[in-house]
Amino acid sequence: MPNDAFDLMDEWGPEKVVCVSDRRTGMRGVLVLDNTARGMGKGGTRMSAGLSVLEVARLARAMTWKWAAVDLFHGGAKAGILGDPNSPDKERILRAFARALSNEVPSEYVFGLDMGLTETDAAIFVDELGDRGAVVGLPRALGGLPYDELGVTGYGVAEAADAAAQSIGLPLAGARVALQGFGAVGLAAAHRLAELGAVVVAASTARGAVLDPEGLDIPRLAELRAAHGDDCVREYGGTVDTDAVLTADADILIPAAREDVIDKDLAGTTSVRLVVEGANLPTTPAARDVLHQRGIAVVPDFIANAGGIVAAAHSMDARYSPFTVDPDDVFPMVSAKMRANTATVLAESARHDVPPHHAALLLAQERVREAMRLRGQYSPGRLGR
Repeated sequence: MPNDAFDLMDEWGPEKVVCVSDRRTGMRGVLVLDNTARGMGKGGTRMSAGLSVLEVARLARAMTWKWAAVDLFHGGAKAGILGDPNSPDKERILRAFARALSNEVPSEYVFGLDMGLTETDAAIFVDELGDRGAVVGLPRALGGLPYDELGVTGYGVAEAADAAAQSIGLPLAGARVALQGFGAVGLAAAHRLAELGAVVVAASTARGAVLDPEGLDIPRLAELRAAHGDDCVREYGGTVDTDAVLTADADILIPAAREDVIDKDLAGTTSVRLVVEGANLPTTPAARDVLHQRGIAVVPDFIANAGGIVAAAHSMDARYSPFTVDPDDVFPMVSAKMRANTATVLAESARHDVPPHHAALLLAQERVREAMRLRGQYSPGRLGR
């Protein structure tokens, strides 16, 4: 385990890190349990060719804050597999990963879906371990709530954007939105934003970006996404560089793909009035300070994209139930949680004149501290910022 995986964690490192490998399949992966003071570890599982232990550790810490900020009783955790999610050997790798973590799953961690994994992959985990309780995000045919398929996270991002826009006096109807990322989160966010009257003027994938100041045809782009994947932007007519969406002329920027895409320089030049973090960790700490100094509101990732964990909490509760979770019960709760938390964080940010990330962290950290105090795990100065 590289030491740099703990550098971000200050005096409080992860509770448990499990690195696993399998020579026969070439599988290499990691599970990070960050903090379980408020409940068992829960977070998505991702598969990426560029995955690092530090990346998974950072994401596990973000899950600790996300669960606490939304005030749901699970702890921060994350798992990752180093590999190409499009590999023809994906199923063999997934099965090897599940077997390697059979001591931890589902007693300490439950597999979920993140970048590179689908509901079908969740079904493979269940089959390999022979336990319905090992996974959330199963296909509907297996009794799961396919929240990626339903677009719950992106729906929540759009709800947070609407609440934030109201907080800063920006009518969402007619507001121009740039979406960096048009995968599961970005696509669902675009659909909901369009329903709320916003105009999506830019969208990007790993294959490029498409910009139209008059507004993109979201239903058409969605159809092209279903048919062509990331090439949908080119099929639509876009050929510009994928990062062009970050500097598009817009009122609202929603980074919904990669980490650290908004740096200090971009924060100093962007003309948007609002940033809503659909992805995990899309802004650097220096960028957040600059955005705050410039009066540009930011909805932190663990507030804005927490819709998925509201659905995951429903799924966690129903893992062994013979009854499926009704999506119609989930969306209203996601909307209520996202809107209330967004308004609270932005109000606290304004009241204390601190960046929204700081205000949100204070709220989440105090909840984690209290749980640690009650369990005899906390002493002043131990909890890292």
